[in-house]
Amino acid sequence: MKFIKYIFTSCLLVVLLFCFSLVTHAQKRTVKSNSAINIASKDTTKKPTDSLSLKSKSSNGLDAAAKYSADDSIKYDKAHNIVYLYGNGRIIYDDFELDAEYIKLDQTNNTVFAAGRVNSKTNKYKGKPIFKQGTDKPITVDSLLFNYKSKKGKSFGVFTDVEQGYLHAAQFKKNQYDEGFFKNGIYSTCNLPHPHFGIRITRGMVTEKQIISGPAYLEIEDVPLPAGIPFGFFPKTSKRASGVMLPSFGEDGSLGFVMRDLGYYIGLNDYWDMLVKGSLYSRGSYLVSDLLNYTKNYKYRGQMTFTYSSTKSPTGIEGTYTNKPRKDFRIQWTHSQDPAANPGTNFSASVNAGTSTAILNQRGGGTYDRSQLTQSTLSSSISYTKDLGLFRFESSLRHDQDLYNHTLRLNLPQFSLSMNQALYPFDSKKSVGDKKWYQKLSIGPYTLTGENNINTIDSLLFKKQSLKQFQNGLKHTIPINLSLTPFKFLQVSTSVPYTEIWHFQTIRQRRGPVPNGVGPVVDTLSGFSRSYEYSLSSSLSTKFYGMKSFKKSKIMAIRHVATPSIGMSFRPDFGDPKYGYYRYETDNLGNPIIDPTRDTRYSIYQGILYGGPSPGRQASLTFGLDNNVEAKVRSSKDSVNNFVKVPILQGLRFSSSYNFAADSFKLAPINFSGNTAFFKNKLNLSFGGTFDPYLYNRVLRRSVNQFSISQGKIARLTSFYLSTNFSFNSESVKSKKDKADKEGQDLNNATPAQKEALRQISRNPSDFVDFNVPWNISGSYSFSYSNQGAQSSVQNTVNFDGDFSVTPKWKVRFGSGLDLTKFKFQIPQFNIMRDLHCWDLSFQWTPIGPAKSYFVNLRVKATILQDLKLSKRSINNYNY
Repeated sequence: MKFIKYIFTSCLLVVLLFCFSLVTHAQKRTVKSNSAINIASKDTTKKPTDSLSLKSKSSNGLDAAAKYSADDSIKYDKAHNIVYLYGNGRIIYDDFELDAEYIKLDQTNNTVFAAGRVNSKTNKYKGKPIFKQGTDKPITVDSLLFNYKSKKGKSFGVFTDVEQGYLHAAQFKKNQYDEGFFKNGIYSTCNLPHPHFGIRITRGMVTEKQIISGPAYLEIEDVPLPAGIPFGFFPKTSKRASGVMLPSFGEDGSLGFVMRDLGYYIGLNDYWDMLVKGSLYSRGSYLVSDLLNYTKNYKYRGQMTFTYSSTKSPTGIEGTYTNKPRKDFRIQWTHSQDPAANPGTNFSASVNAGTSTAILNQRGGGTYDRSQLTQSTLSSSISYTKDLGLFRFESSLRHDQDLYNHTLRLNLPQFSLSMNQALYPFDSKKSVGDKKWYQKLSIGPYTLTGENNINTIDSLLFKKQSLKQFQNGLKHTIPINLSLTPFKFLQVSTSVPYTEIWHFQTIRQRRGPVPNGVGPVVDTLSGFSRSYEYSLSSSLSTKFYGMKSFKKSKIMAIRHVATPSIGMSFRPDFGDPKYGYYRYETDNLGNPIIDPTRDTRYSIYQGILYGGPSPGRQASLTFGLDNNVEAKVRSSKDSVNNFVKVPILQGLRFSSSYNFAADSFKLAPINFSGNTAFFKNKLNLSFGGTFDPYLYNRVLRRSVNQFSISQGKIARLTSFYLSTNFSFNSESVKSKKDKADKEGQDLNNATPAQKEALRQISRNPSDFVDFNVPWNISGSYSFSYSNQGAQSSVQNTVNFDGDFSVTPKWKVRFGSGLDLTKFKFQIPQFNIMRDLHCWDLSFQWTPIGPAKSYFVNLRVKATILQDLKLSKRSINNYNY
């Protein structure tokens, strides 16, 4: 139904374009032999070009100036009043343009005839007539005949692009009542002269307000299929057309055979459209999803998906609880606002929430995509920001969900009110020259944050008792800073941050009965409580540069930049009883319990939102060292500098601190981290870890207050991580971007759908497979080590995906992961794709895992992807 509407709409455009231009042409032209105009030849160096301009005031002829040109010659038959144009003939009359190998203008009979010719050597038909009216798109025909007096015309072999496809018609004619008729027409998204498929319409008629169709049927490779209609009446409309989305078929290893993604697209209007679809499994499971798209130019755009499923366990026993289907839902919503729509105000949303088993039971929302199936967390954020001049207001609703542990955290809401800039109380607006040190003292920017959140189990979220678990509070932050640069190479920074928290809950801890005997019992009390803390810190940093040059090496020099820093910090003991932040457990009578064998002191803000100040006095010396190493390598490609900079270490940092006020373990663990990149950022590497400088006692199973170096041992490595990601043959991504950019230069001639397709390719080039690229591979590797003394653990995983071309039209894509510690594969997935020009043939196979399945899909390809020779990576992409 949608294709037929496209066909008749395209025919209407052809009729209006052709007839309006030629009728105007016919009413305004007669020949006036003594007129002259200079017309440049298309190729004056190879053969002569004849040209002339004709004008007539005859009511039966043309009454406006027309330009004629031809590469071969122009012949004028004065006896019969006929003009002949040979060899790339061209006529320009008002906003009407006509090009053809041969043009005949019969002014006696008021007709124009244009055609191409057959090359005697190649036997190919060349120089087809192409005509254009105003800003409309050019229309190509095999030949045309038009009477500009009777306003009747006929064209043969019409070819033009309409909406997202192309219209081919053997014959097309128009009468004096502005009605168009065509025979043997075919509409297709295939852009070849002889399309692979299309909707064949035997006869059709186009009027001003409606389209009337004769018999129409589907045709593939010139073979008619038994899918058609005998006739149809359709109103002409510019609204989006609705239609059926054909399903794909396959088998799920546990749910059975499946008919996937049978749906119906609903074009609501120019701003909204919707796709409703579902999947049905042979063993009783089903999935239904609703995808809603909305957009308003220069305002906002968004997409919302709701998925509901009923999944029957493959191991369930009929008539028992184990056979009860599992109900799952998932909602996804994205919304973005154009920055220019409402300056200073912004609203955005990114929602991804659902039941904890939704991703697995719904097979990644029905996509069977490996990246979806391996998700372990879901998160959402809906935010609103408003610029209030001196202040900025931000508010958000947040959601974080752990699918494995079934835990859930909600912030309903979280907000902040902050100053846009700090205040300089001692600065003068009229000061001239360098500022005094006290003029650089700043206060702020002040920030107020507030939260109302809950941490719970997902199954308890909608229970009545969950409402009592919400925690809330307000937090005020006022930093005071002073930055100085003595001697011009030292950077001294001093900071006095002040933080105050307003709590609406506190806890009390008492000794009482617990499930396993007697232990601490925690009671939560409602009511207002205030806590505050402050500290003083000062740091000094500078930079040292070192360089080693080489004369007879390809490496010109190696430069090392070291940035040492040292600082002092002081913080009082907020565990002191005078602050009232810490208390002792009480017995049944309310008396405090002081036990020398165990610590009975607790914070009244323990487990409460924002927590409370930590105990212990601090007088620490902090120190750190940043390193950056790069090389200059001689290059013959750079003719200006004759060298290129190659990073060796983009960052290597060591840091620790020493607390003079601590009773023991004064030296903090030594942290280190670094990152670098190789092969022009094709291989990125990051690493880090922690060293414990104290000895570990295996009997006590803890560290003791004695440095490892006292026994000639190096500090113990307690943790280490290494991660890298790599991508080889990144030229594949570059080629897709280049093609999209090249096509983007001609966006003015593209349809709105083509423009959006080009933008999507530019934004997400990695989502498309380029058949012109032989191979592409990318992946990631992660290693982590943890040693707590009594036991250690290692995680070692690698993930990879890529594609390679077996032939120019066959491509294989693969993706998987491997746990090197357990030597266990993560959900592998294979796709085999065949480029059929205007079709995509895909076979998707997941050989093992809970989503074990295979699918075969045959789908019409978008015209833009035909031109760029690209295919969507996923055979189940929802961006229709």
